[in-house]
Amino acid sequence: MKKLWLWSVTAALAGFLFGFDTVVISGADKQLQALWDSSDSFHGIVVIGIALWGTVIGALLGGFPTDRFGRKKTLIGIGILYTVSAIGSAVAGDPITFAVFRFLGGLGVGASTIAAPAYISEIAPAKDRGKLVGLYQFNIVFGILIAFFSNYLLSGIGENAWRWMVGVEAIPALIYTLLAFSIPQSPRWLLSKGKQEEGRRLLGVVSPGQDLDSLMNEINKENSDNPKGESIFMKKYRFPLILAFLIAFFNQFSGINAFLYYAPRILEEAGLGASTALLSSIGIGVTNMVFTLIGINLIDRMGRRQLMYIGSAGYIISLSLVACAFFFGWEGLSVAFFLFIFIAAHAIGQGTVIWVYISEIFPNHLRGSGQSFGSSVHWVLAAVIPSMIPLLFGSIGAGPVFAFFAFMMVLQLLFVAFMMPETKGISLEALSAKLLGSRSRSQ
Repeated sequence: MKKLWLWSVTAALAGFLFGFDTVVISGADKQLQALWDSSDSFHGIVVIGIALWGTVIGALLGGFPTDRFGRKKTLIGIGILYTVSAIGSAVAGDPITFAVFRFLGGLGVGASTIAAPAYISEIAPAKDRGKLVGLYQFNIVFGILIAFFSNYLLSGIGENAWRWMVGVEAIPALIYTLLAFSIPQSPRWLLSKGKQEEGRRLLGVVSPGQDLDSLMNEINKENSDNPKGESIFMKKYRFPLILAFLIAFFNQFSGINAFLYYAPRILEEAGLGASTALLSSIGIGVTNMVFTLIGINLIDRMGRRQLMYIGSAGYIISLSLVACAFFFGWEGLSVAFFLFIFIAAHAIGQGTVIWVYISEIFPNHLRGSGQSFGSSVHWVLAAVIPSMIPLLFGSIGAGPVFAFFAFMMVLQLLFVAFMMPETKGISLEALSAKLLGSRSRSQ
């Protein structure tokens, strides 16, 4: 079990780099624009925004190496991308070079949302799968907090502070890359590639006490029932595809990235001073991490659907209150309190569940491409929705925007109640058969 935890934590560290890489640029933002005298549009789209589009492309393409070359090799490649991106960004002498290296980091972020959850879900026992895959989400929010802290410590070291801010990521990236060489391949991936002996040996390590012959037969039966050359877009996989689309769709239509990117602006619009708004946004980060930990500890006990029920209720209440605050002119710390409820609801619900759920619902031979689809939906919406927030706030106001997000969360609640199957405690192979069975009965 110690080896299992070590391998899971190592893979989950890709999430730490994801969180760190995403947020670290915020500390260098103003310095870079002043240094290169960039226009607002060039700075926003190219210097800052290019990494996000790298994430979209990484999510779109990351399923191919994950399925073709294996989860381990893809995780190593992700570590190399992060390391090269950090060093290259730190030494860049012009905005285009900087953007190219930041784009490489974005590719790593996008691909990590596929390879890391897929790897952990395939080595984890069914009873602990939610908790172990949830380590990836915990590392994301932990990486975000460490990036804020790192930026704070490095902010006063002079005109080249930005180089140290973006470059320091190379240290954890290099450590992660070296650790990734020490983990084994996923036994389920090996079996899907016909490597029976090596797959059986590793399956014995990650599944102690289980009947290996029975487990091997179950895995090989799934592989034979679902031959090579298939696509997640085939009719038989429509149900898991719809589940992946909807959980990613609702994740972003909660408004979570709008909150995370614009928390200080939202709080200032609600009447808080700039310093209080910034302090509150740091508190939001702490709340995110604490409730993610709670979610990880509950996901295998209560199940994915129960956490989504809790999160949906919290979303609806908090978003409705925020909308009312803007409609009726409520000001002050009450709005910050509503945002804290929102972040807690997200962390314990969607934040904990999304990467676990998408990593569970596709068969072994299509897990990479299935996660690529779900991650791509997530990242495209994560790019589009926050970019519209300043325009929407300026045109229709914050109240209608948050009322719309609250309405979308009512729809999410209906999705959980009437469509979302529970996946806790079920082996990946039995789960695949169950979901395909659900598809057959619905036809």
